[in-house]
Amino acid sequence: MTQASPLPRPEFGLIIVGDEILSGKRADKHLPKVIELLGARGLTLSWAHYVGDSRERITEALQRAFAPGQMVFSCGGIGATPDDHTRQCAAQALGVPLALHPQAEALIRERMQDVAREQGVPYEADRADNIHRLQMGVFPEGADIIPNPYNKIPGFRCVSPEGGVVHFVPGFPVMAWPMIEWVLDTQCQAWFEHAAYLEKSVILMGAMEATLTPLMEAIEKAHPQVKVFSLPSVDHPQYGRHIELGVKGRPEAVAPAYEDLRKGLQPYGVELGPELVHP
Repeated sequence: MTQASPLPRPEFGLIIVGDEILSGKRADKHLPKVIELLGARGLTLSWAHYVGDSRERITEALQRAFAPGQMVFSCGGIGATPDDHTRQCAAQALGVPLALHPQAEALIRERMQDVAREQGVPYEADRADNIHRLQMGVFPEGADIIPNPYNKIPGFRCVSPEGGVVHFVPGFPVMAWPMIEWVLDTQCQAWFEHAAYLEKSVILMGAMEATLTPLMEAIEKAHPQVKVFSLPSVDHPQYGRHIELGVKGRPEAVAPAYEDLRKGLQPYGVELGPELVHP
């Protein structure tokens, strides 16, 4: 794979595919883990999208994911059973044909030989089920592979003509998470920003979000490098009904913005609780 260009920094996104997630049959574990993996590298997740096993909806989600400036991970639906549609939808979203990837074919055959050896049976390359397993290596034309350290069956990476990048990994966390880590550590190092992100906030007692909106807008206008956030709570075990009001961004931008936020709160006469800092 070619090392990603350091500029411009992309938006990181996540697509999670599967009826079993939307029905509640299985609980999603990918979202918090991807947030954790990105955060450990000074990166943040910009958006996430859940979609069931519908070819139309998966294709629509991928068309958006292939937009310029996107660096996306798609988890699930890349197997070879009838309810796995992600490979076909990726090809449709890109407008390219599917083709058996030579390196993927070699890895899948290697895996089948390993399994046969473990079971003490001969490897039969032309057996119908083994031929069918090669479908797991049928990717959109032009795709690169993503190695799978768990069982060698690879994922794949596609880049749209507009520059959007989507990485396709299995739905199984034991496979998906090390594959996502590999992508981050081999393709995204140019964007790593350790200790370059900070959140600073204060707990407000008895405040109303609507009343504070003009102040929030003024802070963002005066400090465009930060984002202002407001997190209301009605039943917090420690603070009860309150608002956590703060700013987030690069540390050098957060400090003056937060100072102006504190000053701007004075005319409102709200009761201030503790300050919170999250790197």
